[in-house]
Amino acid sequence: MEEKLKQLAVSPEISDIIKIAIFGPESTGKTTLASQLAAHFNTVWTPEFARDYLQQKFNDAGTICQPEDILPIAYGQVASENEQLRKANQYLFCDTCLLQTRVYSEIYYGSVDPLLEKPSRKHKYDLFFLTDIDVPWEADDLRDRPDDREAMFDTFRKALEENQKPFVVISGTPEQRLERAIKILNDLEKAKRLGFSSHDFVQIYQHGRSIYDIESEMQQFKSGIPKAVLDRPAVVGDGVIRLSEKEFHEFAEAFDAKRTSLKLEKFVPASGAASRMFKFLNEFLNDFDPENESINAYINRRNASGMSIFLAGIEKFPFYEHIIRKLSAQHPEFHDWEQDKKYYAFIKTMLDQDALDYCSKPKGVLPFHNYDGYVATAVEEHLNETVHYGNGAGNITSLHFTVTESHQRLFENIIAEVKPKVESRANCTIEASFSYQDTATDTIAVDLDNNPFRDSRDKLVFRPAGHGALLQNLNTLDADIIFVKNIDNVIQERSQEIAFYKKALAGLLTHLQHQIFQCLREIESGDIGETGVEAIAHFIRNSLNIEVIEDFSKYTLEHKIQHVAEILNRPIRVCGMVKNEGEPGGGPFWVLDKKGNASLQIVESSQVDLNNPQQAAIWARSTHFNPVDVVCGTKNYRGDKFNLNRFTDPNSGFIVEKTKGGRPLKAYELPGLWNGAMAKWITVFVEVPLITFNPVKTVNDLLKPAHQPS
Repeated sequence: MEEKLKQLAVSPEISDIIKIAIFGPESTGKTTLASQLAAHFNTVWTPEFARDYLQQKFNDAGTICQPEDILPIAYGQVASENEQLRKANQYLFCDTCLLQTRVYSEIYYGSVDPLLEKPSRKHKYDLFFLTDIDVPWEADDLRDRPDDREAMFDTFRKALEENQKPFVVISGTPEQRLERAIKILNDLEKAKRLGFSSHDFVQIYQHGRSIYDIESEMQQFKSGIPKAVLDRPAVVGDGVIRLSEKEFHEFAEAFDAKRTSLKLEKFVPASGAASRMFKFLNEFLNDFDPENESINAYINRRNASGMSIFLAGIEKFPFYEHIIRKLSAQHPEFHDWEQDKKYYAFIKTMLDQDALDYCSKPKGVLPFHNYDGYVATAVEEHLNETVHYGNGAGNITSLHFTVTESHQRLFENIIAEVKPKVESRANCTIEASFSYQDTATDTIAVDLDNNPFRDSRDKLVFRPAGHGALLQNLNTLDADIIFVKNIDNVIQERSQEIAFYKKALAGLLTHLQHQIFQCLREIESGDIGETGVEAIAHFIRNSLNIEVIEDFSKYTLEHKIQHVAEILNRPIRVCGMVKNEGEPGGGPFWVLDKKGNASLQIVESSQVDLNNPQQAAIWARSTHFNPVDVVCGTKNYRGDKFNLNRFTDPNSGFIVEKTKGGRPLKAYELPGLWNGAMAKWITVFVEVPLITFNPVKTVNDLLKPAHQPS
């Protein structure tokens, strides 16, 4: 009897056949989908044996399925499947399987024949399509549970999960199901050619990743990321604009004059945890032995200069009083402790998971500034700054934070607390919105041999793809002008002054955008000749710092018009640049593409081959630094949003080395949001004062004048 329940043994003629089980409750379109797929792929399918068997029984005796029918149905289903497998062409589509028979036996009779138990679990299929209950119920002689559809669906899903079967839920109309199933199967084929298992494929699919993108990432690991080729640094007069104080005021006033007619949004990447901010303090907690050495001895042993600075300024930190009160409440004798014990307890309370746990919280919600006993977070400072260049008194000021979903409530609580007073002071309404980094942008990790990295459960490992993944979040915003600024780049007490320079950048952007739109409308009108095209080319070269194609003068008028239109019809960004004072990070450069054309780009040191003496020399001559002070125009001259994904350089991502579970891995990060993700934008660099750049990379940065009361 057991032989009747065995799937056909693998042989050369059937080894490449992909077996798909169509699985799910009654009246969910299994038969329709199986027959459609077989027709599309020019192959055969296995009908549901139970339907013909039980219909014949009903016709003959007027009775329905009984426990004694289960094994004959199972035998018939397996025999039919094995027979059709010999005829299959590339695919075999099975309308139900032994696992389905077993589930029905459990539902209707509360038990499973022992002969059916093991094979129903062991039968293998490359993929299960679990058919959804979103199609109308169709009654017939055999169907009897129209009111239990949700419970039945959950039972079938649970059976697949408990038996660790690779499955995908198929929903929609019959036409939608077929289209979707065909795409999934084509992707499954591709995944198998790349060496992934069916379970890998389902994991990739559920993560929202395309198998073709996975293939591209795997190739990136093998071939490496090409380094940027620097032509020269962008400097004042050659890629960087230096405005006079008068010009800053003129552009800021021009922006003020039109801002109420514009839809404005501030975009703040804020999802990262503050772990790096406290790195040297975590190292202290992990390495310091309070029983056998003094803190001074630790500092000398580790050459821990950061620790010295932290302790010297400890009373100036905005969180100092809060932690002291907390320690005093927990330990009444705290003030009698020796100094080292106090310091150790202070740091442990600040970072310990069971205490304040600052390390795992996002920077935006941590205490940043002390206003005579009142402590402000970075989130509050962003609100303070934004109302100064929002839509003005009586209007709405909009901010958008990218956050980790688990931390959103922390942001909401702070905003709910401080928003009323900020709104009252500025006489405006603040609207804050949130989004998360889409897991579909996560990238696959590999080991050092470029094979997919797997965790202890043999699952593929996906990692967040860096801030470049936030391009998708930026792409969803519908605004005329978008201000981009990092969460930690805020200042104490002087937010209005910072906002002034932000408004000036926006004023320059709208000024250039107006000229660009005029050019494009003139081109669209069709009434433009050689003189007009040459004037546009002059504007492109001199106002936008973009070179037109070589031999432009020899082109026909039609090709000239097409070329300048392609240059102008792109998103635009105006980026504030501060003078380089040795901060780590990127800066403005002229970068050569594969054809030798130079364009203005923000470049990180990791993108440059610093082992190349010429490239290293160009990098060393950099005069300016990127503080992520960006104003963006993401709509075209007709007012339609650009698809920002079209203007990236996919070859400018990053490969980084990390560890997981003590094992090394390599990860791919997407082109940085203000690097390769905006590589094909119109880019304008403007020198702005150092006061606009006040990042908090380590906790000790909070001791700098920009973060201390004046």
